[in-house]
Amino acid sequence: MKTQKYAVNQHLIETLLTWVKSGEIAIPEIQRPFVWDSTKVRDLMDSLYQGYPIGYVIAWRNPNVRLKDGTLSEGKKVLIDGQQRVTALTAAILGQQVINKDYKKIRIVISFHPIEQRFEVFNTAIQKDTAWIQDISPIVTGEERISKVVKTYCENNPNAVQEQVEDALENLKSLVKKQIG
Repeated sequence: MKTQKYAVNQHLIETLLTWVKSGEIAIPEIQRPFVWDSTKVRDLMDSLYQGYPIGYVIAWRNPNVRLKDGTLSEGKKVLIDGQQRVTALTAAILGQQVINKDYKKIRIVISFHPIEQRFEVFNTAIQKDTAWIQDISPIVTGEERISKVVKTYCENNPNAVQEQVEDALENLKSLVKKQIG
């Protein structure tokens, strides 16, 4: 009887992002560039917010795989499947630039409407509309305090119910507490 050569584990999104920031997850040179358009990144954030599953990430620990930067993986978790999702998460949540299919560095900014509890790709209309939080990254990462964002939001939107805005932003911040397989 053969033994199983893989394990399926659930990890928090914040754990996955920590691995990315520390370089513990690596992308092999065979992987393609980031090809998702910004609306797919928005939809991924919405799926997380709504509590829908976002699929699995497949990683392989092998010291002999050449990475995109030309080095060897040396025991890192090599990303086999899930590069687009992982890159989308780092773009939207960590605010990191991505290299798109044209090999250009771009920043994908995802905005949030706390009253309607919906996401959109940042654009000039959102920039002019105080009902939108322009960039979710500082809230999700904790760079901005929710209480301060709620106060500012309610000052700019006098008809907003403070508790409703606060609840929506707490749910937004908890995106990183969701699990991925």
